[in-house]
Amino acid sequence: MNNITTTETDIIISGAGPAGLCLARALSGRGLRITLIEQLPQSELANPPFDGREIALTQHSAQLMRTLGLWERIEPSAFSPLRDARVLNGPSPFAMTIGHELSQKSELGWLVSNHLIRKAAFESVQKSMQVQQDITLLCGEKVVSLSTDDQGAFVSMASGRTLKARLIVAADSRFSETRRAMGIGADMHDFGKTMLLCCMTHEQPHHHAAWEWFGYGQTLALLPMNPDPVTHEYRSSVVLTLPSSAIAPLLSMEPSAFGLEMQTRFLQRLGRMSLVSTRHSYPLVGVYPHRFVAKRFATVGDAAVGMHPVTAHGFNFGLLGVDTLSQVILKAHAAGADIAAPRMLEGYERTHRRATRPLYLATQLVSTLYTTDSPPARLLRDTALRLGEALIPFKRAIAATLSGSR
Repeated sequence: MNNITTTETDIIISGAGPAGLCLARALSGRGLRITLIEQLPQSELANPPFDGREIALTQHSAQLMRTLGLWERIEPSAFSPLRDARVLNGPSPFAMTIGHELSQKSELGWLVSNHLIRKAAFESVQKSMQVQQDITLLCGEKVVSLSTDDQGAFVSMASGRTLKARLIVAADSRFSETRRAMGIGADMHDFGKTMLLCCMTHEQPHHHAAWEWFGYGQTLALLPMNPDPVTHEYRSSVVLTLPSSAIAPLLSMEPSAFGLEMQTRFLQRLGRMSLVSTRHSYPLVGVYPHRFVAKRFATVGDAAVGMHPVTAHGFNFGLLGVDTLSQVILKAHAAGADIAAPRMLEGYERTHRRATRPLYLATQLVSTLYTTDSPPARLLRDTALRLGEALIPFKRAIAATLSGSR
């Protein structure tokens, strides 16, 4: 691969999703040459379609988005305040409530559509490309092989183009082919379930509180959005988790029948419900790699931590990893050191593992407990919720986690 047709750069980022784009933007303007490789065409990066996902941003993530120039590129009305969080169990009306008053802000965080974050990240990178001229975006390209040694990282693409860099970063997906190509395995927990996501309007107010409802035989989540811009009705992002075979019929159900179905599943607590978006489904799989780094190689975003969505921390961990990795790279570069030195990459791994591993494991435990429907499990989780509601320090700790203040 070391030949005269090989293009040299400093950092290769495989994957131009939100994490990859944000990393490129964080590194831009510091004297580094950055190359982004993405399989999708540029037209789809510039105008990503609605995909059903609403992202719950912590206060820390919101600040990082401002620093990276994303926040200002999203219409202010697209951000919905997330003031409180409620956890429910079965048909009981009782809920453990995590109120915003337990944090330092008037809201725990913010909700915004994933496709708007993607679009804003792309626009921010485009601006850096014009001003700094240090980012190269290769769309419609697929990495077919890669290797690293003491001299550099080498990538071959399906088009026949080859690249050499000092560091390659995987930011492609939780099922990262780039990570696998480096021989890094991962612990994967397939919950055997599928999530259905869509936006719905409803009669009863949500009071800007998110719901995580562990029902019997199903899990429901409600993410409060701003009122519908056309009807001005209350509006939320709804997430229904069921076995895959049960999700398939709901995806093709006639909209009015689907509304009635969801009213029933929510036990009429939101009154009349109406579908106001397309419906989307995603398999429920948690992924945690055995390593985040290797020789001249690192992972960020879902390629580093693929979270179960119950804590809504997937994108937040992605941004956190981008921030941590970019800081160590820029510090090494400013000192004239190797940006892919083993000690530097290992420091990133230790920091990001400490920040993510405990919540990842806790999420797996909670998800298992709260989706087991045996009578003892139902009783145990109801008892746990009631104890949690009474323990203010415990709730304050959860509020800190949700808001990203710790």
